[in-house]
Amino acid sequence: MTSSPDFAAYIASLPRVLAGAAALFRDGEGRVLLVEPSYREGWALPGGTVESDDGETPRQGARRETAEEIGLDRELGRLLTVDWVQGAGRPPLVAYLYDGGVLSEDECKAIHLQEEELLSWRLVAREELTEYLSAAHCGRVLAALDVLADGSGTAELENGRRVF
Repeated sequence: MTSSPDFAAYIASLPRVLAGAAALFRDGEGRVLLVEPSYREGWALPGGTVESDDGETPRQGARRETAEEIGLDRELGRLLTVDWVQGAGRPPLVAYLYDGGVLSEDECKAIHLQEEELLSWRLVAREELTEYLSAAHCGRVLAALDVLADGSGTAELENGRRVF
């Protein structure tokens, strides 16, 4: 079945939204794994853009990006947060954050950075996250840590602020 030219034009006229996906990894002390990108200022979680043109889902994108960026290819846990991020000069972004689980010492030692994109990595305590992450990104990570701690469902955020 082919779509009509009117339907194709309608689809082309709709607003575009980007999708990003990341994984939240912690160590046995509860510190969060952050990576330092080479292509922009600041720190981030392992993750990136979902390649939806290839049929990739957010969960698949987070797993692929994690494997590419830090060399860990593992099943991800549940969805912790969904964040609607409205940015100046670009389409809105829906950011999905999945539970990457707790890394063993051996897994931390086995982290291998993607040299084209990352400069370094580190484990950061909750109380130090604001020193590394933007306000919106930090809000997303803190909400995810809260969801893990209290066992509640997925947190909904808007620009890093929890709304539900």
